[in-house]
Amino acid sequence: MPSALPPDVPVLGVAAAIRRAQQLTVDSGRVLIGLTGAPGSGKSTLGAQLVGAPAAGATAVLVPMDGFHLAQCELIRLGIADRKGSPDTFDASGYVALLRRISEATDAVVYAPAFDRGQEEPIAGAIAVPAHANCIVTEGNYLLLDAAPWRGVREVTTEIWFCEIDDELRRSRLVARHQEFGKSAQEAAAWVARVDETNAALVAATRHAADVIVAI
Repeated sequence: MPSALPPDVPVLGVAAAIRRAQQLTVDSGRVLIGLTGAPGSGKSTLGAQLVGAPAAGATAVLVPMDGFHLAQCELIRLGIADRKGSPDTFDASGYVALLRRISEATDAVVYAPAFDRGQEEPIAGAIAVPAHANCIVTEGNYLLLDAAPWRGVREVTTEIWFCEIDDELRRSRLVARHQEFGKSAQEAAAWVARVDETNAALVAATRHAADVIVAI
């Protein structure tokens, strides 16, 4: 069950969310917008839409949290590969430190990692974030998690938006995604039920802390 919202939190469609990002950039000159939501809620797609339609003259970059997945060999060493995607399977401290570097804009360029779904591995230095970039979008499941070190995300972001989508559609997308990257239909459904939905419940409990709800 999603957590209740404060009465002043706006609920926007995608087009209105894009306009909000553009206006925030114009008003402040530089923004770092976080997108969160349950697995399969459309965060990556919305992130791509936001950076694909920046304010006039703005430079926009997408920095996914997924680049901070621990490598598969480390997950195996720790004995947690069977729940990859849970909060403790990420380098959360590294993610917060990178966002802080980006927000400070004191380096000519900050390199962020990406995540290769085909290999199921992070790729270091794959995303260049120049100091002049004035609309940085980051997306991931745990941006509103009220636990160290995750709560540091809130300290360096302008706003954090919570993406919502019909749960049945979200789960069907997740099953299809897992199948696309090598799981059988049975394996995909089992993973969604055991891992993704556990994480989704954790994320849903953070909804009340969002600055904006985006209906996908």
